Amino acid sequence: MSTQRQIDITSSDDLIDVRDVIARYEQLEGELETTEDMDGTDSDEREELATLRELLDELKGNGGDEQWQGDWYPVTMIRDSYFEDYAQELAGDIGAVNSDTTWPNNYIDWEQASRELQQDYQTVEFQGVTYWYR
Repeated sequence: MSTQRQIDITSSDDLIDVRDVIARYEQLEGELETTEDMDGTDSDEREELATLRELLDELKGNGGDEQWQGDWYPVTMIRDSYFEDYAQELAGDIGAVNSDTTWPNNYIDWEQASRELQQDYQTVEFQGVTYWYR
């Protein structure tokens, strides 16, 4: 018998992969279906399922590269407090700056650069924390 790894989705994560949200939602949905007729079903799991459904409903149809249940979803959610670091990593990944050099990277106003980047993103609240996505 194989046991399925539980995926933890929390608002303390800097980056949340929406594919993990979908996988956890489906995992919970399946677990709760099998325990539906049993007494004492886990209310924490039902609450988690409802929270994830609410998040997915907010993200549904807002662009992205992940298709699930006939709708498109963004793949990555970036915690607001992490967005500046994300902008730096993205700039290096796309070759906009050379991440191995100190100059001019040490002189770039990354706070301003991240605010400019956020103009292409939307926000969603998850467990009281703002996340950015596109």
